[in-house]
Amino acid sequence: MANFPTHIGVGTVVCGALATATLATDLVTPKDVVAITLAGVLGSVLPDIDLKDSRPSRAMFAGLAIFFSFAVLFSVESRYSIAEMLILWLGTLVLVRFVAGNLFYRFSYHRGIWHSLLAAAFSSFLTAAIFYWMLGRDEAVSWFAALFMLVGFLTHLTLDEIYSVDVMDTRIKASFGTALKLIDGKHLGHTSVMAAAAVIAFVLAPSIKPFATSIAQRPVWTALQLRLLPRDHWFGVDWRGTAFLPGRPKADVQPANTSSISTGSIEPKVDSGAKQ
Repeated sequence: MANFPTHIGVGTVVCGALATATLATDLVTPKDVVAITLAGVLGSVLPDIDLKDSRPSRAMFAGLAIFFSFAVLFSVESRYSIAEMLILWLGTLVLVRFVAGNLFYRFSYHRGIWHSLLAAAFSSFLTAAIFYWMLGRDEAVSWFAALFMLVGFLTHLTLDEIYSVDVMDTRIKASFGTALKLIDGKHLGHTSVMAAAAVIAFVLAPSIKPFATSIAQRPVWTALQLRLLPRDHWFGVDWRGTAFLPGRPKADVQPANTSSISTGSIEPKVDSGAKQ
């Protein structure tokens, strides 16, 4: 299997490339791109959360505990006293970090259900729900985060399979096929629980229609094609007429106004009363 630095390094590169393409088409604002890219990087190491004695696993549970504790705190800040909010914050932190963490390690094992396409789907749906309900992001932005999570997760599984092939000794290791699998066939109970969790996460996730509409429009792909390579100048230098880049006519590239949702190309919602 690939080690932690390899997973997070490759995952960062892959998600960074996807973030660059997303910005080029003006679908998501720079502020949102940072958040969804971090979701993708998290996905690139998430399958190893079932490594009981690994530092990355402990760090992930610590991060989840911090995230959920502050999410609870911000959701009740106007309803309770300072003492009550401190109890809720600390209680959530301890519950996720220690209670949930220990229960998770007790019923999980490495290369089990978390190394499967089913877990990738669950993580993506849950990411969309968290971005929408807890972080207050737009529906389309939430599903962009889910997409980045899915890409990062699949990058991890693919790397593990690649590392299962010993090119030097021309042999396939015994771990081959244990990472990139649809379900955990050895533990059908784990598979059933994950499938149920995936269905619940999908129900909680926002509507996927704004996301699908925004990426399906032709101007998005036209803008991506036009922005793929520079037309005349590389890094501000005009190379036209040289052996490296023959001259060609200039063409203005306009950003695509692709949808009415609040991503980068989104026009903010206008109050009906303000129009009158």
